[in-house]
Amino acid sequence: MLSMVNQLAHRAGEIRLANGHILDTRRTLVMGVINVTPDSFSDGGQYLDADEAVAHAHRMISDGADIIDIGGESSRPGSDPVDEKTELDRVIPIIREIRDFSDTPISIDTTKAEVARQAVLAGADIINDISALRFDREMVEVVAENRAPVVLMHMLGIPKTMQVDPSYADCISEVMQFFSERLHHCLNYGITKERIILDPGIGFGKRLQDNLTIISRLKEFKTFECPIMLGTSRKSFIGMISGEKDHPESRIGGSLASALIAIMNGANIIRVHDVAETIEAIKIHRALKEIG
Repeated sequence: MLSMVNQLAHRAGEIRLANGHILDTRRTLVMGVINVTPDSFSDGGQYLDADEAVAHAHRMISDGADIIDIGGESSRPGSDPVDEKTELDRVIPIIREIRDFSDTPISIDTTKAEVARQAVLAGADIINDISALRFDREMVEVVAENRAPVVLMHMLGIPKTMQVDPSYADCISEVMQFFSERLHHCLNYGITKERIILDPGIGFGKRLQDNLTIISRLKEFKTFECPIMLGTSRKSFIGMISGEKDHPESRIGGSLASALIAIMNGANIIRVHDVAETIEAIKIHRALKEIG
């Protein structure tokens, strides 16, 4: 019985990539965000040029990013979807170029099965689906066939309308119910827990109080025995508290504070725009924790 418990704990601390490599989530992993889009809420347009995007990936890797997350379709509140070809043209060349100079794991941020399929063929390791495999019915098959780890994120509605009066009777229990259903769906296709990451979806169909509640009660999602990813970086809820509503890049203080609280409450992966600053903050947190 004890060995089984230890085995479960060991598996809960790992993300197994299709190439056999393992990401150890018993330490906090930092995922660096690169949006290859003209309209993402924080860095839209900055990395639409492939050379700029690849150079930024190089900087993030040099700064210590554990994972690079590439997205070719904005999911900011009010955004419209883009067609498959546009998304492929944006992300595939960049994934290939990053893979040419680094073996750092790459995550493809997409809801489209064909984009995920071609991204994996180009060198991506993880599929980050904000719809939790709901928007494209073939996505679950792509994940299963490629044995790729997948991020299942909770979102209320779709990006276009998700922030139009979102409402919950009990945010935590409703997100947990969602995860339970999505995990069951994945397990039915042979996608094991060691390949599943859960993201409660800060800012995706959430009110300010919902976001704060999720961060403060993050440990409750540990019941699923899957790594927890959280993305608070530069998001609007920070501006609602700090007053810095117009310039997401100026919300770094709030981003770092929320990331550290999330880590203290059980986050295994932090998805960020500011890799160097986040890693510095994590190092200080780790050093103080070791002293204590």
